Amino acid sequence: MYKFSLGNFISESNQLLENVEIAYHIFGELAPEKKVIWVCHALTANSDAQDWWPNFIGENLTLDTEKYTIVCANILGSCYGTSFQKQEKLPLITIRDMVKLHQELAKFLQISEIELLLGGSLGGMQSLEWAIAEPDFIKKLFVIATNAKHSAWGIAFNEAQRMALELGENGIDAARAIAMLSYRNYDTFEATQTDEEEKLENYKAASYQRHQGEKLRKRFSKESYFMLSKAMDSHHLGRGRNSVENALSQITAETLVIGIDSDILFPVSEQKFIAEHIHNAKLEVISSLYGHDGFLIETDKISSLLKKHFNL
Repeated sequence: MYKFSLGNFISESNQLLENVEIAYHIFGELAPEKKVIWVCHALTANSDAQDWWPNFIGENLTLDTEKYTIVCANILGSCYGTSFQKQEKLPLITIRDMVKLHQELAKFLQISEIELLLGGSLGGMQSLEWAIAEPDFIKKLFVIATNAKHSAWGIAFNEAQRMALELGENGIDAARAIAMLSYRNYDTFEATQTDEEEKLENYKAASYQRHQGEKLRKRFSKESYFMLSKAMDSHHLGRGRNSVENALSQITAETLVIGIDSDILFPVSEQKFIAEHIHNAKLEVISSLYGHDGFLIETDKISSLLKKHFNL
């Protein structure tokens, strides 16, 4: 992991963030002759994209580090290396703030263009925002399981999680358990967490929820969870751009949009909307048992579609 010291930064909400430092990973050699692929990560992930997208990034894999330079930067508000001077009150961070930091890092790394920009969920939000902000800089764009404006349904899930965070030290456990219900779905839990024997307590589904909550508490901060969920709520590509449709029409990158048929948090209708308003964008829908989490799990299906559309 590398660090880039940006200095002071004024957020979209006009708040001063002092001593901003950006954490990032580079996979493969950063050289003028190699094209750059930039990966934007999701809510509780980090800049080590090989860790959370295994068998996808590396030598002779879909995102081939012999052929391309792969960059992934940790997002503003995360507890995985990107930081700013602590404040008494948590600042309001937006997706646009995250993208502005990506842009500053790209300048520091002397990247002249991005061959492929990609991300899922909150990573997809960043990718869309960046493709609108700098259309000539992004040549190809891939987003999966994301939207152009965060839904009332998604905001409600996030607010329920923040309510849990406010309950105390272990509130993050409950917040993560709430999130898991949106990341998966009825069929996922029935297929993977159903008890084979009859019992009166200690159900697999219950222990799974507690396990997921405990895992996140050990690796993530409730402050970051709070800030990043608020940032996700702020996502609105049309803010200050007349409309969401007008904003999407400004994207000139060759675009592939993928939806997941079982995703209840970012339903396929949201990806269809994105593809309909980006010129010549292609929409693909993959089938998955795993709901929204399919964007992390279904790497074989995703790889096949990326190779088909972008000839990676």
